[in-house]
Amino acid sequence: MLEFMETMMADETASIGDGIYKTIVEDSPVAVIYADEGGVVRLWNRGAEEIFGWKQEEALGRSMDFIIPEKYRVRHWEGYFRTMKTGTTKYGRTLLAVPGLTKSGGTISIEFNVLLLKSASGATVGIAAFLMDVTARRQKDMELRKRIATLEAKS
Repeated sequence: MLEFMETMMADETASIGDGIYKTIVEDSPVAVIYADEGGVVRLWNRGAEEIFGWKQEEALGRSMDFIIPEKYRVRHWEGYFRTMKTGTTKYGRTLLAVPGLTKSGGTISIEFNVLLLKSASGATVGIAAFLMDVTARRQKDMELRKRIATLEAKS
């Protein structure tokens, strides 16, 4: 009986696994963006749509420049292509906080980390980024710092 139950559970887990990864990525409120070795967007989920305002069909096939403020693009691409060449990044577990651009032209504060995707031979073939809009939290932090500075100036 135990063997039968273990087999049933294994079969159920396998059938759940077939589509669950895709559903998690597609429906996540966290933006999941995959760009190939040239920095072209190949995956853009609903979280990315909600955060940046661009629909999937508008984002796919484009350079990531449309979500990177112009003054940060040179630094971004230097880091991106260095990561593609070396196959290493410090942002796999460490969050990076940067500004991002929305479809409406607004600037938001985002935090993200990345996952390097490698070919069977070990070459880095792209980067998946997991991003969250932290604009509201950052604004509250800035307001709190201003209040503290004002109070300290009065002391």
